[in-house]
Amino acid sequence: MAQLNDPQKLFEYKLGTALGAERKVETMLRMMAGKAQMPDLQQGFERHLEETQGQIRNIEQALETIGGDSTAHQDPIMDGIAQQAEQMLGRVSDELADAVLAGGAAHTEHHEIATYEGLITMAEAMGAEDVVPLLQENLEQEQRTLREVEQVNQQLSQQLAEVSA
Repeated sequence: MAQLNDPQKLFEYKLGTALGAERKVETMLRMMAGKAQMPDLQQGFERHLEETQGQIRNIEQALETIGGDSTAHQDPIMDGIAQQAEQMLGRVSDELADAVLAGGAAHTEHHEIATYEGLITMAEAMGAEDVVPLLQENLEQEQRTLREVEQVNQQLSQQLAEVSA
């Protein structure tokens, strides 16, 4: 990869990395919805899959707006989160799978929130105000999803604590 020497190109690259991350999340959500045992968790994954597809469109539109190409770049952090979840799912019983899935979802949401906060800060600093609403929409969806996942995590933790007591 060529060295990035221009703030605009850096912003474009970071948008491409967010695009790659969301595409990875799209794949992960399909798997997670299929493995989830708890109906609320499964429905949450399915709902967030639809949101993620909209988030992908928002990033593609942001890239188009700034005149960038829509090349998706690998996000090593998202790859690591996915790898960790896959390894954990291979090690736990079916009764613990939802706890692993919900925990992985929380990790994912925290990373995505940080990504969108950084992108919004860059867009504002660079005067790319026309892409801020697209990124803000994605950020708000991720924040809402994190709150939902945290509720599920709390419920699952309480259930697991009762079983182990």
